[in-house]
Amino acid sequence: MTATDRSLELITTAAQAAADKLAHDIIAYDVSDVLSITDAFLLASAPNDRQVKSIVDEIEERLQKELGAKPVRREGDREARWVLLDYVDIVVHVQHSEERVFYALERLWKDCPELELPADAKATRGKGAEHAKLQAAEEAADLGGEW
Repeated sequence: MTATDRSLELITTAAQAAADKLAHDIIAYDVSDVLSITDAFLLASAPNDRQVKSIVDEIEERLQKELGAKPVRREGDREARWVLLDYVDIVVHVQHSEERVFYALERLWKDCPELELPADAKATRGKGAEHAKLQAAEEAADLGGEW
């Protein structure tokens, strides 16, 4: 069994919305062969809680406006460290970068086929690591300046 056309349409729109809000490391997996409850997972991350919320809001708004889809469940909204949007056909995970590294959902789903995403979404790969390096360099510079 593979992800349905509807699931692929939802994933593509959600991935583009996440990319438009500068999400990092957007990736999607077809989990239909291993899970009976959904067809696909979309993973995205951001370096701060505020941006996580912004990405989630954009995904929700775009899916509603363009495809008439509303999530049946939204979890993790208050802390904005890991927000889950359940659309039944797909599940969207938007995580704070630290949670993304810690929970490493990619390891769990690495054997599932990766879904094709828009070019903007693909271009986000490696942005999380790039951001972490820049942040570490800034912190090191700040520490160096205080001595």
